[in-house]
Amino acid sequence: MTRIDLTGLEVRSAQVWGGVRLVPLVRAEPVEGLRLHREVYGAGGAVDLGERATYVSYIPHGFVADWSGDERESAAYGTRLGNAAPDSVPVRRHHRLAKRRQGERRLRFLPLHLALEGYLALHFGGPSTAWDEWSQQAVRRGLSPRAEAAYAGWSVPGLGEALRIFEIHPGQCGLLLYVADSLAAAFVVPHPEDYRVLHPTLIEDLYGELIHQYAYYGGPVPEFTARIRDETGSVRSLADLRVAARAQERSWAEGHDGLMARDLLETSYAFERVYRMESYDLHRFLPPFRRAGQEQHIGELITDRKGRTLYLKTFRLSENQIRRGHLLQRLAAQDWHLGRTAEALGTTYAELVRRIDNAGLGPLLNAHVVAQRIRETQEG
Repeated sequence: MTRIDLTGLEVRSAQVWGGVRLVPLVRAEPVEGLRLHREVYGAGGAVDLGERATYVSYIPHGFVADWSGDERESAAYGTRLGNAAPDSVPVRRHHRLAKRRQGERRLRFLPLHLALEGYLALHFGGPSTAWDEWSQQAVRRGLSPRAEAAYAGWSVPGLGEALRIFEIHPGQCGLLLYVADSLAAAFVVPHPEDYRVLHPTLIEDLYGELIHQYAYYGGPVPEFTARIRDETGSVRSLADLRVAARAQERSWAEGHDGLMARDLLETSYAFERVYRMESYDLHRFLPPFRRAGQEQHIGELITDRKGRTLYLKTFRLSENQIRRGHLLQRLAAQDWHLGRTAEALGTTYAELVRRIDNAGLGPLLNAHVVAQRIRETQEG
């Protein structure tokens, strides 16, 4: 599997609130056998990853994947919204980002945190060879500590109001969220009842820096409007009008799939299976980190044996995050040798050092050795 497959999900007409566009995804038939519940935590949390490693982040809730067929448990607690942040954030400790409930056919996992952990762990160990240019910190500790910034949904201007007034369609099992007509996130669940429960959690999800900027500075986006021109006189009844309106909806949906969601659906990802739940697999994925101005997402999904996407949640990376990922991959491909990496990138040694510094990795370099090498290359 290299691409995201949304077979079985149909796009419906978008709804707009200011600069936020919400595109519903509908299943003709709900997927049976897998359900998602919500489990509410405190506002903050730490996850024990083992081997003396801890992952600390904003954890408002977790999802419980249930393939037992038992409908007794439901975690629909609603969404907690407030006008002010708490004075202090309690830290709760959880064990692993995905953990099976003992003796049960249920798996608790933290939405988006599986994907973010995969991004943060990208070449986390740092240089595998102690080249002179790298500091002792880089060789001994790698990229630790490493952190990335994100915004909670309630801080994205206009998102809360858009989600509040959004009309949920019959059979809706997902959503494509756009800000300033730039894809911010995709969210898919197996069953319409799951979506109704989990729709409010979108306000508590994490969104990238780029999305926050688009929401803050971008203007209103145009609404979808259907224009039926009866130039041939074929619309003579309500039935004819209904057929023409549905043709307009299909035309908009085809244009949406081919243009607005193209980068998400046509990108080849690197998938990693995190957990197998009998006939279901939980994956997280990373993009190719191209530097061509193309939007790129990280995320996680659950698929069945047919390859259908039953659950999906994505996070849009910022340009800086894409550059960091691209640079780390190129360094790792050349065994962290700066000279060979510069040659592979078609740039100079000094320019590569500048890129590393701009990516926030400058402290990992041995400044004295790097400066000496730059002088040698310039003199040579």
